[in-house]
Formats: sequence, structure tokens, C-alpha cells
Amino acid sequence: MARQLKLKLPFRIALGRGDFYVSRTNALATAQIDRWRDWVGRKLVLTGPQGSGKTHLAHVWSSESGATILRSRDLIDADIPRLAEGHVCVEDVPQIAANEEAEQALFHLHNLTLAEGHSLMLTALTPPSHWQLSLPDLSSRVMGMQMARLSPPDDDLLSAVMAKMFADRQIVPAPDVIPYLVRHMPRSFAMAGRLVDAIDDAALGTPKGASRLLARRILAELEPQIVDGAPDVI
Repeated sequence: MARQLKLKLPFRIALGRGDFYVSRTNALATAQIDRWRDWVGRKLVLTGPQGSGKTHLAHVWSSESGATILRSRDLIDADIPRLAEGHVCVEDVPQIAANEEAEQALFHLHNLTLAEGHSLMLTALTPPSHWQLSLPDLSSRVMGMQMARLSPPDDDLLSAVMAKMFADRQIVPAPDVIPYLVRHMPRSFAMAGRLVDAIDDAALGTPKGASRLLARRILAELEPQIVDGAPDVI
């Protein structure tokens, strides 16, 4: 009997505006990104749980404004004056807390970008009051920034996000896979990512691919206390 080869293929993450699903949990933040020309002081902090779409929205804004996106840990080696010649998004800002050189770089980028008449977006899991920045001048500036927040997902958004994750990996799950997972899994984007990754790996070696039975097994491996009380059928 022929066996399916377990061949891991690269996947492409779709980050376009049309790939971002808008629900009641992210509609306000999405509207704030769409109205980026109206940001107070031309700057915005975008917060939300891991995997909630901060990077996706940053790319949506970048495609509309021409903004450059960089990670906060890359600030030290960045050409700050050149970056300030256009709009800029710096991701995961709390990662540079207590890094004096990186904080100084962000402080100068903040000032130069705004002085040049451009806009600045910063992203993080939490609001600026939790960032523990050590540079007082930088801390005071980010504390005064307008905020947009992505909330934990509802059923519709979690289903759409998982469908996108499967599509990014070129996987077509059985019709009952996503409804089953959404009904029984912990409600977070991080768990959605873990489940899709694990199902992706496991489905490559099974003749039925991404079936509900496989999804249940993967969920039981990651969260056994949840599946113990979950029915075997929907």
C-alpha cells in the first residue's frame, strides 16, 4: 500500500487588506488604522494578544501609507534619519525595555519622524504603561499616544483566523474541523496557531489529511483536560 510522503512545504502568510477579517472585536482598531491620517499627533499605539493581527494591520497600514515596518530589536542598527523620511511602524516595543541604546534610537526616530511630518505606529501586547521603558523622555512620549486595541476573538473571528492559517499553509481541512476546534479550544489566537501548526505537521502523514478525528487528537495532546469532557461528535 502506498503511503503519503511527509513533505513539509513552505507557506505564504497573506497580509493584504482583503485577508483581514473584521468582527466586533477588532472593528474599532481597524477603523482607527483606516483613518490613520487623523491620528492625534500623527502617532498610534496598537495593542492586542499574541496572534491577534497586529502585524497584519501594520502591513495593511504600510500598503496604504508606504510605511516602513521594523522590529524594535533592529533599531540599534537602523538608519534612523533615513527611516524618518517616511511613515514608520516599530513592532514589539517592550522588547527593548532597559536597552538604553535601543530606547535612544526609538526616541530619536519618534522625534525625527514627527518633525518630518510623517506618522508613527508602535505595536505591543500591552499598553505603554506596562512597557517599563527606562528612558523618561521616551516613556512620556509613548504614554501620551493615541491607542487602538485588538480584543480576544469571538467565534466568527476565531473561525476566520483559523481558516486563514490553514489557507496560508495550503491546507483544506474537513468542513467540521474548524467548528469543532472553535467550540472546544481555549479562546486565544496563540492556541489557534499552535493547533494549526500541529495539525499541519500531523496531517502530512495521514491518508485522510486534516480530519476532525485528527483535530480532536491534536487538541487532546495540547489540552487534555478540555477534550476529556468534550463529545466525540458535533
